[in-house]
Amino acid sequence: MRIGLLTEGGYPYVSGEARLWCDRLVRGLKQHEFDLYALSRSERQEDEGWVALPPQVSLVRTAPLWSGPDEGPGIGRRARRRFAEYYGELARVVCAVEVGSASDPERAVPGTGTVPDGLDEHLAGLQADRFANALYGLAELARDTGGLGGALRSETAVRALEHACRAPGALRAAHAARVPDLLVVAAHIERALRPLSLDWYRHDGLGAVDLCHATSGGPAALTGLLARHFAGVPLLVTEYGVQLRAHYLASGDTAESAPARALLAGFHGRLAAEVYRRATLVTPGNTHARRWQERCGADRAKLRTVYPGMDASRFADVGEHPGCSDPDTLVWVGRIEPAKDLVSLLHAFAEVRREEPKARLRIVGAPAEGPDAAAYLAHCKALASQLFPDEADGAHAIGENPVSFDEIGGPEAPDLPDAYAAAGVVVLSSVVEGFPISLVEAMFCGRATVSTDVGAVVEVIGGTGLVVPPRNPRALAEACVALLRDPERRERLGAAARARALELFTVEQNITAFHGIYLEIVSHCPVRRYALDATGEPLPFAFPAEAHVPGSWTPPVLDDRFGPLPSWATEGPLTVPAAPGISGISEISEIPGIPEKEAVR
Repeated sequence: MRIGLLTEGGYPYVSGEARLWCDRLVRGLKQHEFDLYALSRSERQEDEGWVALPPQVSLVRTAPLWSGPDEGPGIGRRARRRFAEYYGELARVVCAVEVGSASDPERAVPGTGTVPDGLDEHLAGLQADRFANALYGLAELARDTGGLGGALRSETAVRALEHACRAPGALRAAHAARVPDLLVVAAHIERALRPLSLDWYRHDGLGAVDLCHATSGGPAALTGLLARHFAGVPLLVTEYGVQLRAHYLASGDTAESAPARALLAGFHGRLAAEVYRRATLVTPGNTHARRWQERCGADRAKLRTVYPGMDASRFADVGEHPGCSDPDTLVWVGRIEPAKDLVSLLHAFAEVRREEPKARLRIVGAPAEGPDAAAYLAHCKALASQLFPDEADGAHAIGENPVSFDEIGGPEAPDLPDAYAAAGVVVLSSVVEGFPISLVEAMFCGRATVSTDVGAVVEVIGGTGLVVPPRNPRALAEACVALLRDPERRERLGAAARARALELFTVEQNITAFHGIYLEIVSHCPVRRYALDATGEPLPFAFPAEAHVPGSWTPPVLDDRFGPLPSWATEGPLTVPAAPGISGISEISEIPGIPEKEAVR
């Protein structure tokens, strides 16, 4: 089958998110043909180039989300009226109080304070329909006019947002929005809706694929929604990190005002709900992501958990030889940022040292992007120096700190398997976590783990490690000490963790799961394509079955080494005598291997 793989800031770019699992998926499904439709997030990402693509990738189309809006050819007066109508409706739904929220008490029956059964669901469906009609109306307008371009940032768009914020029933925070806030919101919505102006949905683009697979929510999934709307292509959405959750977490670190954050949260929430409603299937990467999707309106019947596939072979040597570890060493691996809560880990290690003076802590990783992460790393190093002064064996020996900070590729940790090989216990101290990749890597290495109960940690560990509450250094220290003092327990937990990881989190299980899902979707939701002749009448059999087989049909190789060729293999027309009483084909001249093709007579 032909798959349209939709990405945002990911595959096929070298620095893309989810690049590894997308590449493994494409390479693992060699029997399918893939068309890549990629949205880039920065100029730097485009300059870094693409990864090497396998031969089953037949088409790559890209579009930027980072550049300024394409003004396009401009739209006429009638189109401007349509734009004002559709965008105004979109803005009214985004600014409205969500049905069923705590800010929506007006639907209660007077004197009872309760809402009639089924009213919430009915009104929520009406809001979802209004958002969808406005969204697809803008998409059709963009198709008819060649793109919306600057219209999404025009004065008309800002005024529509302003009227929606002042309308009755709007969010309380929306009433406080000022013109600078509305400009920020309009610019953000324009970037999110940029796929509306792309020319990807024609019969020679996404209209020709059998299935769209969006590797994230947001603009990538919006591309799939439009392919479904214009060409009836079924949509599969995979989220290993829920886009809406990521927006909520990131909004707290921005300089945007409270009204702007409220309006953007409303827009992203409506878009996510529409994606989940229209998708044929949604595949979360874990139960934690699944709960977020259900809370955002996803139907449970559409959800299929598919764990990320990771390469277990690179950790095979360490996992098969667990005795090479240092029994007194705790190892932490990951990106250094405030969400990882290394401060609590350092305070916990101070208590560990009081119980186990020989214990050592290795922190392996580089700071995340941005100045805040670099400042956090400097703060952690300063804290480690204060808590653990350099120790020396004698008066003339050079002191050494029991806490070390290393980066992958350095002399102490040339690669990831070497970092885990030195661990007696692997520690995770995060306060915010999605799918804990470092824990799965430690499990592949057969290492016992101590981690905090956040994100999908409990689901991944599954009883093969110790879990403690987040932001609790004492509980973290007690769990580490318990494993450092019990080598037999460490060995049992490590062996069980490796067996669990090899069963659930390998590339093979991920590829097998998606292969089955692809076949299920295409068998239940085939794309209906119809061809018309010059008069507008449908052409039967215009898309034969062999048109769905990837590759090209090649003529058979005729070989006379094993005897004389049959009469039908010679050049010239093939005469087929008609059966008595049947007016059949009397002559066929189109023979595989013969260059000239004549009409069947």
